[in-house]
Amino acid sequence: MNIGFAMCGSFCTFSKVFPIMEALTKEHNVIPIFSNAAYTTDTRFGSAQEHIAKATVICKNPPLHSIAEAEPIGPQKLLDILIIAPCTGNTLAKLAHSIADSPVTMAAKSHLRNGRPVLVAVSTNDALGGAAENIGKLLSRKHYYFVPFGQDDAASKPTSMVADFSRIPDAMDAAIAHRQIQPMLI
Repeated sequence: MNIGFAMCGSFCTFSKVFPIMEALTKEHNVIPIFSNAAYTTDTRFGSAQEHIAKATVICKNPPLHSIAEAEPIGPQKLLDILIIAPCTGNTLAKLAHSIADSPVTMAAKSHLRNGRPVLVAVSTNDALGGAAENIGKLLSRKHYYFVPFGQDDAASKPTSMVADFSRIPDAMDAAIAHRQIQPMLI
């Protein structure tokens, strides 16, 4: 199976996401895709170059990182599924409003033209705030599926929610079969 693995700028979750990417490469061809933020931003969680190098080693290919590189995904039917992990509130908003102005959102738009699944692994401090509306919009759209997610620190960050990244493989299998894994909220 050909899997697109798109990473957005929730840098604090990269240490949880990279092992899942690596596990998937044992059985599948994984194509990394980085948002502009993931591809260019250095943070206390690592430099952009470190993240690019890690994805390149894991997937044996450098990440797609431009709209032009992501656009052929649909016309060439390159993917069986697109996983967006982590998916930030910014990307959720763009997906909910069909905005394709980044490598990740272009990958999703291009991939969806073939009626193939997009698996979203939410990671946003605003999930129970402004991003809730966008999550709701995607929940009602065909071909969008979610990795189970829940609050990560209700006391300190009452609107923040993060996917259980360890459940990506099971959620992926369900999405390929056009099913939403349950429970979706944890």
